This record gives sequence, structure tokens and C-alpha cells, in this order.
Amino acid sequence: MKFDAIIIGTGQAGPSLAASMAKNDWKVAIIEKGNLGGTCVNVGCTPTKAYVASARRAYIAKNSAELGIEVNGDIKVNLKTIKERKDKMITDSRNGLEKMLENNKNIQLIRGKASFLNKHAVEVEGTTYEADKIYINVGGKPRIPDGFNEVDYLTNESILELEEIPEHLIIVGGGYIGLEFGQMFRRFGSKVTMLDRGDQLLKKEDSEFGKTIEEIFKDEGIDVRLNSECISAKNKEGKIEVSVSCEGDKLNIQGSHLLVAAGRIPNTSNMGLENTDVSLDDRGYIKVNDQLQTSVSNIWALGDCNGKGAFTHTAFNDFQIVNSHLFEDKKRKLSDRFTCYAAFIDPPLARVGLNAKEIQKAGIKAKVASRPMEKIARAKEMGETLGMLKIYIEENTKKILGATFLGTGADEYIHTVIDQMYAGQQFTVIRDAVHIHPTVSELIPTMLENPKSIEE
Repeated sequence: MKFDAIIIGTGQAGPSLAASMAKNDWKVAIIEKGNLGGTCVNVGCTPTKAYVASARRAYIAKNSAELGIEVNGDIKVNLKTIKERKDKMITDSRNGLEKMLENNKNIQLIRGKASFLNKHAVEVEGTTYEADKIYINVGGKPRIPDGFNEVDYLTNESILELEEIPEHLIIVGGGYIGLEFGQMFRRFGSKVTMLDRGDQLLKKEDSEFGKTIEEIFKDEGIDVRLNSECISAKNKEGKIEVSVSCEGDKLNIQGSHLLVAAGRIPNTSNMGLENTDVSLDDRGYIKVNDQLQTSVSNIWALGDCNGKGAFTHTAFNDFQIVNSHLFEDKKRKLSDRFTCYAAFIDPPLARVGLNAKEIQKAGIKAKVASRPMEKIARAKEMGETLGMLKIYIEENTKKILGATFLGTGADEYIHTVIDQMYAGQQFTVIRDAVHIHPTVSELIPTMLENPKSIEE
């Protein structure tokens, strides 16, 4: 069966690309071996942020006395109800996507696992499909380190199927997935122990942010153990026992459940790429150029499998890049993109561009503008004063190099800085802007009035 294009995977990039191709009268095959929607819809953004919202409601209900709100009686968290709400949101998204794909006369939805026969053909359930152009959008999956073969561990996917709150949840990994689930289940009522091999949480961030998040978590009753090495687990007396060397001490920690949140790997194995000349890096990610083209000229890789973002918004931008070279006058490039993301803990951490340690490593002469949340009027009025704001400015060009915000609403007002960076203007444009009072955002111009040397 011959098509103008084959798309493998229905994550954030694939269906959008299929719809655009169909609009331009291409005949498209889109292949999916699992549930429609990819990580974001099924086990990522949609379900986890629904759980985060429930966890915050529980936290507010239990911690509003200082603001004069007294709740009489117990606060009960019903995980089964939370799961049912999540499941409905996922089902609605899947059904909408299925309807869009199946009702388009130019798109054929094919169910099953795709395997490359050569650079122009794939096989699905014994049937061969051919196309001049093939687009890989296969996403990623949890990475499971050695040492966990003997226990029934949870991943970010399977933990969303629980209907009873864990008595004691042990989490291996201090990245954004581990942090979100750790705080979430602590607020649901679980005892939570977090183990991470590094010397700070969120190892990619500047140490002061990792330290502040650690303090926030400890204040909520989460047991954070850093410098945890040689982690392994086994079943013991009806519980899961995790053995860990932590700052020189050998510990055995028993819990009812174990979540392994030790990063993710691409879904690029066992799909026949050895039958093409598509090049992978040493971690299994597909190598791409500035237009997301692989080492084979008629094959492209979009989304998590190319290692260039691993977020829903970067996957969608991958679609925009590829689509622009197919159908638009203005051509987009991967190098146009500023790295940006958030950890949806409470308060959230949001980041764009470079941070202090990256600037110093690159030898860039820069200044930093900062403000603690405890000095922002709106944060004090809301009773949410944890965190800090930092913006980094290149001295020579006066352009913004990046920003890291940790504080209430940070995942929203970071876009003030993101938009300024894309505009390519000097930081003085924001500094001289008039923002609405009372907001957290209004302090961004104020903090930019007197940036200091990053070494100070």
C-alpha cells in the first residue's frame, strides 16, 4: 500500500502533521501500536496535572487556618474518584483524536507496531506500507535501572492506575517526575521517602533552587535523602525493602509501594531502524539536523525520540518546524527554539534559556536580576511567599540569556521573559514596561532596575 507519507506514532506531533498533510491533499498513513495521543494525553500532562490539581485542593483544605479559613472535620481524599475524573479526561481526548483521524478521507489510521523494512517501507501486522517520506514520532518510556527486577515497582504510567492511596511511597529519582508524584501523594496522605543519587533535587538547576525545593518538601513532611547510591529493592514481609548507601550510611527502607522515576529513554529499539541508515546517539535517540531530518534524507524524527526537548510543547514545535518546510513560506528551525519547561510542583519551578552555572561554564559575562518571593506584595497577600525569581542578562548585548523562577504562578509569568527573548530585544524593554498591580509579574520590571554581576 503506497502513501505520500507515513507517520509512526500519534503523540503531539504526529496527528497535527497528518491533518496538515491531509489538508494539502496528501494521502497519509498514521500508525499507532497503543492508545492514541501519546505520552501527554495518556500518562503525562493530562493525567498528572489533573492529579496535581486534586492534591492542591487537599493541601489548601488542610492549610488555610492562617488565612482565617477553618475546616471542621476530616479531609478525605478519594483516589478512586480522582482516577475516574482523570480517566474521563483521557477518554474524551482519545475519542476526539480518533474521530479526527478516522473521519478524514486522506488519512488512514493503522493499528499495530511498525517495523522498518527499508528506508521507504514499514511492516505492520504482516502488511507492508510504502511512502516517499516517513516521519517517526514514537516518544519515550521510563528508564528502569538495574536492581529492581525482584519487585513490582511502579512507573509514572502504572502509578496512575492505583485506586488506594499508598501507605508509604518510596520514590527513586529527584527529577520533575519524581517531585510531582512525591508532593502529590504526600498531599493525598501517603508517607513519602525520596531517594536521589545527586547532591540536590533537579540536578540541572542552580543549587539554590534545588536546595529551596528540598526545604519546601521537608516542610511538607517528605523524607528527602540525597547522595543515595547503590539502590536496589526486594520483597520482604509483604513490603518492598529498598537498600541504599546514603552519605556513607547503609540504609534499608521499607515501604508499601515503590515508584521508579529515574528518567526516560526513547522508544527506538525493536522498530527495524537497522534496516535503514538512520543514525542513533549513544543513548538511543535519533540524530536530526536543524530541520529534524535524520541521516536518511526521506526520514524525519519528531518529539521525544529525537532527544531535542522531551516535552509536549517541543514536540508540537517539531511539527511546526517540519510543516513549515513542507507547506509554509517562512521556514522554522530547531536552532530558533529556546529551551523552556516547568516542574509542576507547588510552588512551580519554571525555566527558560541558560542558568547561572551554564553561563559561568560558557564564560559569558553576565548580570543577574533577582527578587525573593517574600518581598513581593501579591505573594504575601496570598500567603505563598516561598521561592525566588532570577533573570540573567548578557552584559555586552543587554539581551536576556535566561531565567529561573520558583514561586506561585511561575509557570505562567515566565512567558513574559520567553516572549521577550523571542522578540530579541534588550532587557530594558521589560524594565520600562508598566505591569498591573497587584501581581507577581509587576515585580519583573522592578527587579530589572539594578541587575548585579553574576559573580557577586
